[in-house]
Amino acid sequence: MAEPSAAAAAPAPAPAPAQEAARPEGAGEPQRSSAGGSPEPDSPEPAPFFLLYPGDGGAGPGVRSLNPPPVQPQPPPWGWRTPPSPGSPLPFLLLSSPAPCGSKPNPNYLMANERMNLMNMAKLSIKGLIESALNLGRTLDSDYAPLQQFFVVMEHCLKHGLKAKKTFLGQNKSFWGPLELVEKLVPEAGEITASVKDLPGLKTPMGRGRAWLRLALMQKKLSEYMKALINKKELLSEFYEPNALMMEEEGAIIAGLLVGLNVIDANFCMKGEDLDSQVGVIDFSMYLKDGNSTKGSEGDGQITAILDQKNYVEELNRHLNATVNNLQAKVDALEKSNTKLTEELAVANNRIITLQEEMERVKEESSYILESNRKVNKQDKTADGQALSEARKHLKEETQLRLDVEKELEMQISMRQEMELAMKMLEKDVCEKQDALVSLRQQLDDLRALKHELSFKLQSSDLGVKQKSELNSRLEEKTNQMATTIKQLEQSEKDLVKQAKTLNCAASKLIPKHH
Repeated sequence: MAEPSAAAAAPAPAPAPAQEAARPEGAGEPQRSSAGGSPEPDSPEPAPFFLLYPGDGGAGPGVRSLNPPPVQPQPPPWGWRTPPSPGSPLPFLLLSSPAPCGSKPNPNYLMANERMNLMNMAKLSIKGLIESALNLGRTLDSDYAPLQQFFVVMEHCLKHGLKAKKTFLGQNKSFWGPLELVEKLVPEAGEITASVKDLPGLKTPMGRGRAWLRLALMQKKLSEYMKALINKKELLSEFYEPNALMMEEEGAIIAGLLVGLNVIDANFCMKGEDLDSQVGVIDFSMYLKDGNSTKGSEGDGQITAILDQKNYVEELNRHLNATVNNLQAKVDALEKSNTKLTEELAVANNRIITLQEEMERVKEESSYILESNRKVNKQDKTADGQALSEARKHLKEETQLRLDVEKELEMQISMRQEMELAMKMLEKDVCEKQDALVSLRQQLDDLRALKHELSFKLQSSDLGVKQKSELNSRLEEKTNQMATTIKQLEQSEKDLVKQAKTLNCAASKLIPKHH
């Protein structure tokens, strides 16, 4: 009976100040300990920071400190979240701890927090966009909510640490200047920049930057352009502070994550869309998930991976079919040209044969004329000179005709040799094309076999998921049965306690009588 009185006589704790009372219990600054375990109050305190996990941690926000406070006898009313399981989503918001009274926060520390916040938000935005787009299975447009949030997050990333430029109307911050540099680094980006400058509805640099991001995503080269821009930090230093996101390694990480967006097909209509006056606000509600939604995430991840492989194989199959069709068309064109050249070669051979026959006929005529002239000269050397001159003239004409025929014959022979060489080259090219066609067909057969194997794996994984769901339902039924059994045992325990009390009262009444 002395213990309650002593507890009641203990002095009540002094009331905390208003600032500390408003802070949640257990959120104070922890003390650093030396190697021996004793606290060191004089050593500088590390700057604590917090990670926000999706879902609520009991009755309050799910916030867990990376510098946890000392263990209290009783947990605070709003509860701490335990570390996430391997299947749970990543933390996506980094909140800076309030600075001590009378001291200013470190700007480098705040900038590091902002970079980590933006990088985590970019990870969640890109991952959610890819998953939702693959599940949707169609071309995305500007009204798609995850796509709008992705552009908002990209705007915040590009605006982080941006230097303000002084103008007549005041200071202006716009990421259009850095994006204009991309066409100097990657010549293919010049088409996008020219298209953005030609759009009639854009009046501000902010609107041009937003249009540039959308066109780069449609071109599926946003990651390539961002990597080329981040690699040139000497050019970015003109627009960004030294500790901005584009100047640190977080920018390179985000540029690497953008590679996954190449699987998305997007189509935007820039005409009539007001990109100058849009307000970029990040909607965190799209990324908050309930803890119960993480059940079966491993099986869903495997199914998603199999579906991604299947889509990749189908896309590769389509590309190979298009390549095979193009090669087949080229082979058909080469065969047509081959037949045409063969016909021309046959015509040239016939022409050569006719010319040879004509040349032989001319030779015979000339020899006959010479013999006749000789006979005439022998018989009558004093014959008429006019007939001799005519014969000589006729001989000269025949000789000139023979020379012309020989030249034409040589030209036809050279043309024939060239055509034979061209035919050999065409036959070699056709053989190479046929070999390539055979190899492509073999690759196509291998891909079809891989496709069938993946479809079989997908069916087996579906059966496994169904079995797991049935097992889960059975476990829930057993859990409910065990809960009812526990309730019955508790009720019987209460009845036994009551009976024990009644027996103790009866025993206490009987003991004095025996004394």
